[in-house]
Amino acid sequence: MTKPPVYIPPEPPAGPQPTVKARVTRRMILTAVILIAATGALILYASVDPSTNLYPRCSFRMLTGLSCPGCGSQRALHALLNGDPAAALRFNAILAIEIPLIVLLIVSRLAGNRAPRLRKFLSARAFILLLLSTIIIWTVVRNILEI
Repeated sequence: MTKPPVYIPPEPPAGPQPTVKARVTRRMILTAVILIAATGALILYASVDPSTNLYPRCSFRMLTGLSCPGCGSQRALHALLNGDPAAALRFNAILAIEIPLIVLLIVSRLAGNRAPRLRKFLSARAFILLLLSTIIIWTVVRNILEI
């Protein structure tokens, strides 16, 4: 006759565990640091013209002579930060799609489990394939039309 399996509880993690307050405080500090760094980067982008030699050139364009999906993004972001959305669209039209998506990704990350439908939507295979297809089509079209 066989004996029933014996349940052995898992061992508790070694060392002291951070309290909920400590985890929340750490998350708030990290969020504040990220916001301060992003604000500083945006101020730098708004004040320094990306046409200068301060910013790196696109390696793909230097090697092939073709525009990559991101070519013009620095100038487009600079134009947006200086209140010129028409120029931003001329520099890189796909940036108009990328910026709201980046904001949504950040919001879904910060919201954690409070926004499960948003997180599920952004990580859905169909959405990711649509996004990749859009970027590939944009790259081909902008090089054919020399945009």
